[in-house]
Amino acid sequence: MKLPDGPKTPPWLQLLQWVADPLGYMETSFQRYGDFFTARWANLYPEAVFISNPQAIQEIFTADPKLFDSGRGNQVGKVVVGEHSMLLLDGSTHQRRRRLLTPPFHGERMQAYSGLICTLAKQVSSHWTIGKPFSVRESMQEISLRVILQAVFGLNEGPRYEELRQLLAEMMDMTVSPLRASMLFFKFLQKDLGAWSPWGSFRRRQQQIDRLLYAEIHDRRRQNDRKRTDILSLMISARDEQGEGMTDEELHDELITLLLAGHETTASSLCWALYWIHYQPQVQDKLLQELSSLSENPNPTDIVRLPYLTAVCQETLRIYPPLFLTWPRILKAPLKLGDYHFDTDTVLLPSIYLTHQREDLYPQPKQFKPERFLERQYSPFEFFAFGGGNRRCVGAALAMFEMKLVVATIVSNYQLALADSRPVKPQRRGFFLAPAAGFKMVNMGRRVRQKHPSQPVGSSMLN
Repeated sequence: MKLPDGPKTPPWLQLLQWVADPLGYMETSFQRYGDFFTARWANLYPEAVFISNPQAIQEIFTADPKLFDSGRGNQVGKVVVGEHSMLLLDGSTHQRRRRLLTPPFHGERMQAYSGLICTLAKQVSSHWTIGKPFSVRESMQEISLRVILQAVFGLNEGPRYEELRQLLAEMMDMTVSPLRASMLFFKFLQKDLGAWSPWGSFRRRQQQIDRLLYAEIHDRRRQNDRKRTDILSLMISARDEQGEGMTDEELHDELITLLLAGHETTASSLCWALYWIHYQPQVQDKLLQELSSLSENPNPTDIVRLPYLTAVCQETLRIYPPLFLTWPRILKAPLKLGDYHFDTDTVLLPSIYLTHQREDLYPQPKQFKPERFLERQYSPFEFFAFGGGNRRCVGAALAMFEMKLVVATIVSNYQLALADSRPVKPQRRGFFLAPAAGFKMVNMGRRVRQKHPSQPVGSSMLN
């Protein structure tokens, strides 16, 4: 079997390029080699095939899941999410865990969290001082972290809540740049040389978080309150066909996974949404026009169904998806894709970012144009910000629900402006893609609801 052509630089240098500038690495390789190219990243993936062809991606997503292993391709994340995370599972074990985790994230459950999400967005934004720049990342991270802690973990105000909130924020900030994120990809950097060393500091925060999470899991089991609706409580009560639930270790690792996948990615997506809405005034005008058409105290269901708001969120996830690759698929049997015949143990990496940047799907892909999602229905193999197949994110519904409500709450109630007219660039933040550090906005004042909703003005809904 001959793998697709790919970069010729030494594997260690390719891995360094991938960590430092993942978008540049992908775009340069795509321009040179096309829809299929082979990356070589030293010990991380000796050989892995990037794929951005929608037809090939459809064949991967719709194939029998038994054809692939993904868990063993995610071992790089083990140091963060733990060995019991669903991300590291394969086969029947993965299917069982997914069945246990899916019900708490059903669409109808989202309604229970709508008031909480709007309240938390208002609480955080109420601290913005008029005329003073604020860090968009810090604010969006605070909102998404509070949603995770209260809606997912079921924690309210108290010592454990505050300690966890501080520790989790600190741990996430330890991979804020490509340089800091390097310790997740290079084994030789994962050395505990004491509390002041990067890896030592990271591990100590992990241990403190572990202690708090296990204490919460034990308390929750002891209380056995069937009336609780937070996701942790639902996870504790979930049972498989044999009546077995998840162990404390499994619950812990899934909570960390939800935190990583839900908190970091949602915070980044919210940052990008606010950036694009205020970077392109016509987008803001159209969104305000749509929001002002709602009643003064709209039902959250009406908000999340707004077509232009939905398109804005979809375009945000298209242009800079927080997760720029799907989880890797490792073949357990030969597979033909396009003109290539891949052998067993080939690592396949469907590229979310490269597919979302295809000119034939998204003309002028570097431009932020929400209208494209109103003019065309994209297939799950052309737009797949949450992955696809049996590895699609179980929290996708909650993530989109939260994103729409937070954006609507902030844009409806505040007149914001970018603190700097220079374009914000994307960069690696841990395993994900985020706006470069330092992105700030200015609160210009509260937005007042107008009597004539036909004008492009704001709405004070959700007040």
